[in-house]
Amino acid sequence: MLKLHDASIGSVVKVEELASTGYLRERMLALGLTKGARVEVIRRGPSGDPTVFNIRGAMIALRNEEASLVTIQ
Repeated sequence: MLKLHDASIGSVVKVEELASTGYLRERMLALGLTKGARVEVIRRGPSGDPTVFNIRGAMIALRNEEASLVTIQ
């Protein structure tokens, strides 16, 4: 299973599942990371972390540790 942090720059992926819990899960859902959501990978930070994603028209930066909790297809 691919994780969001594995997606290459410029790719558009679809959210399959969230493995986060509690406050982090609520935050990710509020950002639009729901099942079936389309996410575009925009760019990575200078050290490869964080990565900027376009989620439902909003530019959101997620750390690799957060992006690894999102399963994609």
